[in-house]
Amino acid sequence: MTGSGGAAVNGSGGAAVTIDLADGGRWTSLRLAGREWLWAGPGLVSGPRTGHSSFTDAGGLDECLPTVRGTPDHGGLWNQPWETSVSYGEATLTRTFTEHPPDPTDPQLDQITVDYHLHAPPGYQFVWAAHALLDCADGATISAPDGTACRLYPEAAGLLPSAWPADAPWVATAWPTPLNLATYGPSDGTAVGAVLVDCPSVSVHDRDAVLVFELSCPGQPVSTALWRNQAGFPVGAPYRSLGVEPMLGRVFDLAEAGPGDAAVVPASGQLAWRLTVSARPV
Repeated sequence: MTGSGGAAVNGSGGAAVTIDLADGGRWTSLRLAGREWLWAGPGLVSGPRTGHSSFTDAGGLDECLPTVRGTPDHGGLWNQPWETSVSYGEATLTRTFTEHPPDPTDPQLDQITVDYHLHAPPGYQFVWAAHALLDCADGATISAPDGTACRLYPEAAGLLPSAWPADAPWVATAWPTPLNLATYGPSDGTAVGAVLVDCPSVSVHDRDAVLVFELSCPGQPVSTALWRNQAGFPVGAPYRSLGVEPMLGRVFDLAEAGPGDAAVVPASGQLAWRLTVSARPV
Protein backbone atom coordinates (compact mmCIF):
# COMPACT_ATOMS: atom_id res chain seq x y z
CA MET A 1 0.00 0.00 0.00
CA THR A 2 1.17 3.52 -0.78
CA GLY A 3 -1.14 5.50 1.49
CA SER A 4 -4.82 6.06 2.19
CA GLY A 5 -6.88 4.82 -0.72
CA GLY A 6 -3.81 3.87 -2.77
CA ALA A 7 -2.16 0.68 -3.91
CA ALA A 8 0.94 -0.33 -5.85
CA VAL A 9 0.97 -3.14 -8.42
CA ASN A 10 4.27 -4.63 -9.56
CA GLY A 11 4.77 -6.32 -12.92
CA SER A 12 7.64 -7.85 -14.88
CA GLY A 13 11.14 -6.44 -14.45
CA GLY A 14 10.85 -2.90 -13.11
CA ALA A 15 7.20 -2.42 -14.10
CA ALA A 16 4.90 -0.86 -11.51
CA VAL A 17 1.52 0.89 -11.38
CA THR A 18 0.30 3.04 -8.50
CA ILE A 19 -3.45 3.60 -8.24
CA ASP A 20 -5.54 5.90 -6.07
CA LEU A 21 -8.68 3.98 -5.12
CA ALA A 22 -10.12 7.01 -3.34
CA ASP A 23 -9.85 9.16 -6.46
CA GLY A 24 -11.86 7.18 -8.98
CA GLY A 25 -9.37 4.32 -9.21
CA ARG A 26 -7.04 6.67 -11.10
CA TRP A 27 -3.60 5.43 -12.12
CA THR A 28 -1.22 8.00 -10.64
CA SER A 29 2.02 6.34 -11.75
CA LEU A 30 3.10 3.96 -14.50
CA ARG A 31 6.78 3.02 -14.33
CA LEU A 32 8.08 0.97 -17.23
CA ALA A 33 11.54 0.69 -18.81
CA GLY A 34 13.08 2.68 -15.98
CA ARG A 35 10.95 5.81 -16.27
CA GLU A 36 7.62 7.40 -15.37
CA TRP A 37 5.09 7.57 -18.24
CA LEU A 38 2.10 9.33 -16.69
CA TRP A 39 1.76 13.11 -16.56
CA ALA A 40 1.19 14.47 -13.06
CA GLY A 41 -1.51 16.90 -14.23
CA PRO A 42 -1.90 20.69 -14.27
CA GLY A 43 -2.31 21.06 -10.50
CA LEU A 44 -6.00 21.91 -10.61
CA VAL A 45 -7.00 19.71 -7.69
CA SER A 46 -5.54 18.06 -4.62
CA GLY A 47 -7.14 15.06 -3.01
CA PRO A 48 -10.00 12.89 -4.28
CA ARG A 49 -12.57 14.35 -6.69
CA THR A 50 -15.38 12.43 -4.99
CA GLY A 51 -18.74 14.06 -5.59
CA HIS A 52 -17.47 16.61 -8.14
CA SER A 53 -20.13 17.31 -10.76
CA SER A 54 -17.75 18.69 -13.41
CA PHE A 55 -14.70 16.77 -14.59
CA THR A 56 -11.44 18.07 -13.15
CA ASP A 57 -8.22 17.10 -14.91
CA ALA A 58 -5.87 15.46 -12.42
CA GLY A 59 -3.48 13.83 -14.89
CA GLY A 60 -2.57 10.15 -14.71
CA LEU A 61 -5.04 7.65 -16.17
CA ASP A 62 -8.79 7.86 -15.57
CA GLU A 63 -11.14 4.99 -16.43
CA CYS A 64 -13.96 6.46 -18.56
CA LEU A 65 -17.31 4.61 -18.74
CA PRO A 66 -20.01 4.69 -20.20
CA THR A 67 -18.74 7.59 -22.32
CA VAL A 68 -15.72 9.85 -22.68
CA ARG A 69 -17.23 13.11 -23.87
CA GLY A 70 -20.89 13.97 -23.45
CA THR A 71 -22.90 13.20 -20.31
CA PRO A 72 -21.46 12.49 -17.84
CA ASP A 73 -18.21 14.10 -19.01
CA HIS A 74 -15.37 11.55 -18.82
CA GLY A 75 -17.90 8.99 -17.61
CA GLY A 76 -19.28 8.21 -14.20
CA LEU A 77 -16.34 6.49 -12.47
CA TRP A 78 -13.73 9.22 -11.87
CA ASN A 79 -15.68 11.00 -9.09
CA GLN A 80 -16.40 8.05 -6.82
CA PRO A 81 -14.17 5.81 -4.68
CA TRP A 82 -13.32 2.31 -5.86
CA GLU A 83 -13.13 -0.98 -3.99
CA THR A 84 -12.73 -4.32 -5.75
CA SER A 85 -15.35 -3.10 -8.21
CA VAL A 86 -17.15 0.12 -9.09
CA SER A 87 -20.68 0.72 -10.39
CA TYR A 88 -22.42 3.30 -12.52
CA GLY A 89 -26.13 2.85 -13.11
CA GLU A 90 -26.78 -0.72 -14.20
CA ALA A 91 -23.11 -1.50 -14.92
CA THR A 92 -20.45 -2.83 -12.54
CA LEU A 93 -16.79 -2.86 -13.56
CA THR A 94 -14.07 -5.00 -12.01
CA ARG A 95 -10.39 -4.47 -12.83
CA THR A 96 -7.53 -6.90 -12.09
CA PHE A 97 -3.82 -6.17 -12.53
CA THR A 98 -1.69 -9.21 -13.32
CA GLU A 99 1.99 -9.52 -12.47
CA HIS A 100 4.29 -11.11 -15.03
CA PRO A 101 7.70 -12.57 -14.18
CA PRO A 102 10.64 -11.20 -16.17
CA ASP A 103 11.04 -12.85 -19.57
CA PRO A 104 14.58 -14.27 -19.80
CA THR A 105 14.37 -14.13 -23.61
CA ASP A 106 13.51 -10.41 -23.54
CA PRO A 107 14.96 -8.93 -20.34
CA GLN A 108 14.48 -5.29 -21.43
CA LEU A 109 10.69 -5.66 -21.69
CA ASP A 110 8.54 -4.36 -18.83
CA GLN A 111 4.85 -5.25 -18.94
CA ILE A 112 1.58 -4.80 -17.05
CA THR A 113 -1.65 -6.60 -17.97
CA VAL A 114 -5.08 -5.40 -16.82
CA ASP A 115 -8.18 -7.57 -17.14
CA TYR A 116 -11.59 -5.89 -17.07
CA HIS A 117 -14.96 -7.54 -16.44
CA LEU A 118 -18.22 -5.65 -16.92
CA HIS A 119 -21.54 -6.90 -15.57
CA ALA A 120 -24.54 -5.15 -17.11
CA PRO A 121 -27.92 -5.98 -18.69
CA PRO A 122 -27.73 -7.75 -22.07
CA GLY A 123 -27.68 -5.17 -24.84
CA TYR A 124 -26.16 -2.45 -22.62
CA GLN A 125 -24.20 -0.08 -24.88
CA PHE A 126 -21.20 1.90 -23.73
CA VAL A 127 -17.88 3.46 -24.58
CA TRP A 128 -14.88 2.79 -22.35
CA ALA A 129 -11.44 4.37 -22.50
CA ALA A 130 -8.25 4.15 -20.47
CA HIS A 131 -7.76 7.93 -20.53
CA ALA A 132 -3.96 7.99 -20.19
CA LEU A 133 -2.21 11.38 -20.13
CA LEU A 134 1.48 10.89 -20.84
CA ASP A 135 4.60 12.69 -19.66
CA CYS A 136 6.21 13.20 -23.07
CA ALA A 137 8.65 15.76 -24.44
CA ASP A 138 8.39 17.84 -27.60
CA GLY A 139 9.07 15.58 -30.55
CA ALA A 140 7.50 12.42 -29.11
CA THR A 141 5.85 10.38 -31.86
CA ILE A 142 2.78 8.15 -32.02
CA SER A 143 2.92 5.13 -34.33
CA ALA A 144 -0.14 3.46 -35.86
CA PRO A 145 -0.60 1.72 -39.22
CA ASP A 146 -0.56 4.22 -42.09
CA GLY A 147 -4.00 4.64 -43.61
CA THR A 148 -5.89 3.70 -40.45
CA ALA A 149 -9.33 5.35 -40.50
CA CYS A 150 -9.33 8.38 -38.21
CA ARG A 151 -12.14 10.60 -36.95
CA LEU A 152 -11.21 14.21 -36.21
CA TYR A 153 -13.34 16.22 -33.80
CA PRO A 154 -14.62 19.82 -34.14
CA GLU A 155 -11.78 21.50 -32.24
CA ALA A 156 -9.73 20.72 -35.37
CA ALA A 157 -12.08 22.68 -37.63
CA GLY A 158 -9.95 25.80 -37.88
CA LEU A 159 -6.84 23.77 -38.69
CA LEU A 160 -8.18 21.94 -41.74
CA PRO A 161 -7.89 23.23 -45.31
CA SER A 162 -11.62 22.82 -46.01
CA ALA A 163 -14.70 24.00 -44.13
CA TRP A 164 -16.16 21.81 -41.42
CA PRO A 165 -19.39 20.13 -42.62
CA ALA A 166 -22.46 21.61 -40.97
CA ASP A 167 -23.52 19.74 -37.81
CA ALA A 168 -20.91 16.98 -38.33
CA PRO A 169 -19.75 15.41 -35.03
CA TRP A 170 -16.48 14.42 -36.73
CA VAL A 171 -14.82 14.23 -40.13
CA ALA A 172 -13.23 11.09 -41.53
CA THR A 173 -9.62 11.06 -42.65
CA ALA A 174 -6.67 8.66 -42.59
CA TRP A 175 -3.70 8.39 -40.26
CA PRO A 176 -1.50 10.36 -39.72
CA THR A 177 -4.12 12.94 -40.87
CA PRO A 178 -3.51 16.30 -42.57
CA LEU A 179 -2.56 17.69 -39.14
CA ASN A 180 0.27 15.18 -38.62
CA LEU A 181 -1.08 14.01 -35.29
CA ALA A 182 1.79 11.53 -35.16
CA THR A 183 4.03 14.20 -33.60
CA TYR A 184 3.63 15.91 -30.22
CA GLY A 185 5.04 19.28 -31.11
CA PRO A 186 5.86 22.59 -29.43
CA SER A 187 3.19 24.85 -27.94
CA ASP A 188 1.23 26.36 -30.83
CA GLY A 189 -2.15 27.08 -29.24
CA THR A 190 -3.89 24.01 -30.70
CA ALA A 191 -5.79 21.12 -29.13
CA VAL A 192 -7.13 18.25 -31.22
CA GLY A 193 -9.10 15.10 -30.38
CA ALA A 194 -9.24 12.10 -32.68
CA VAL A 195 -10.21 8.43 -32.72
CA LEU A 196 -8.15 5.85 -34.59
CA VAL A 197 -10.95 3.53 -35.66
CA ASP A 198 -10.52 -0.24 -35.20
CA CYS A 199 -6.93 0.30 -34.11
CA PRO A 200 -6.15 -1.98 -31.12
CA SER A 201 -2.44 -1.17 -30.76
CA VAL A 202 -0.50 2.10 -30.72
CA SER A 203 3.09 2.85 -29.70
CA VAL A 204 4.57 6.06 -28.32
CA HIS A 205 8.26 6.83 -28.89
CA ASP A 206 9.57 9.35 -26.37
CA ARG A 207 13.20 10.13 -25.67
CA ASP A 208 14.96 6.85 -24.91
CA ALA A 209 12.01 4.43 -24.72
CA VAL A 210 8.91 3.17 -26.50
CA LEU A 211 5.55 2.53 -24.82
CA VAL A 212 2.97 0.19 -26.37
CA PHE A 213 -0.75 -0.10 -25.62
CA GLU A 214 -2.55 -3.23 -26.83
CA LEU A 215 -6.28 -3.80 -26.29
CA SER A 216 -8.14 -7.05 -26.92
CA CYS A 217 -11.90 -7.63 -26.85
CA PRO A 218 -13.04 -10.08 -29.56
CA GLY A 219 -16.30 -9.16 -31.24
CA GLN A 220 -16.31 -5.56 -30.01
CA PRO A 221 -15.12 -2.29 -31.65
CA VAL A 222 -11.57 -1.68 -30.41
CA SER A 223 -10.00 1.71 -31.17
CA THR A 224 -7.51 4.22 -29.78
CA ALA A 225 -8.45 7.79 -28.89
CA LEU A 226 -5.94 10.64 -29.01
CA TRP A 227 -5.84 14.06 -27.37
CA ARG A 228 -2.99 16.33 -28.48
CA ASN A 229 -3.09 19.53 -26.46
CA GLN A 230 -0.24 21.86 -27.40
CA ALA A 231 -1.31 24.69 -25.08
CA GLY A 232 -4.67 25.07 -26.81
CA PHE A 233 -6.94 23.98 -23.94
CA PRO A 234 -8.62 25.20 -21.79
CA VAL A 235 -9.38 28.64 -23.14
CA GLY A 236 -7.94 31.31 -20.89
CA ALA A 237 -5.57 29.05 -18.95
CA PRO A 238 -4.13 26.52 -21.42
CA TYR A 239 -1.63 23.82 -20.55
CA ARG A 240 0.00 20.93 -22.41
CA SER A 241 -1.16 17.31 -22.34
CA LEU A 242 -0.91 14.24 -24.55
CA GLY A 243 -3.61 11.59 -24.27
CA VAL A 244 -3.27 8.12 -25.79
CA GLU A 245 -6.38 6.18 -24.83
CA PRO A 246 -7.14 2.52 -25.63
CA MET A 247 -10.89 2.44 -26.25
CA LEU A 248 -13.89 0.17 -26.67
CA GLY A 249 -16.00 2.00 -29.24
CA ARG A 250 -15.36 4.31 -32.17
CA VAL A 251 -16.61 7.65 -30.81
CA PHE A 252 -15.89 9.92 -27.86
CA ASP A 253 -19.56 10.51 -27.05
CA LEU A 254 -21.89 7.54 -26.61
CA ALA A 255 -24.81 9.75 -27.70
CA GLU A 256 -23.17 10.12 -31.14
CA ALA A 257 -22.64 6.39 -31.67
CA GLY A 258 -23.96 4.96 -34.92
CA PRO A 259 -24.28 1.26 -35.77
CA GLY A 260 -21.19 -0.58 -34.53
CA ASP A 261 -19.74 2.49 -32.80
CA ALA A 262 -20.37 1.35 -29.22
CA ALA A 263 -19.49 -1.79 -27.30
CA VAL A 264 -22.50 -4.00 -26.47
CA VAL A 265 -22.87 -6.40 -23.54
CA PRO A 266 -23.84 -9.88 -24.86
CA ALA A 267 -26.72 -12.08 -23.72
CA SER A 268 -24.64 -13.46 -20.83
CA GLY A 269 -24.69 -10.04 -19.17
CA GLN A 270 -20.89 -10.07 -18.94
CA LEU A 271 -18.09 -8.69 -21.10
CA ALA A 272 -14.34 -9.04 -20.60
CA TRP A 273 -11.42 -7.25 -22.20
CA ARG A 274 -7.65 -7.07 -21.67
CA LEU A 275 -5.27 -4.12 -21.77
CA THR A 276 -1.55 -4.81 -22.05
CA VAL A 277 0.90 -1.97 -21.48
CA SER A 278 4.57 -2.57 -22.19
CA ALA A 279 7.74 -0.59 -22.69
CA ARG A 280 11.39 -1.06 -23.52
CA PRO A 281 14.45 1.14 -23.95
CA VAL A 282 15.43 2.08 -27.52
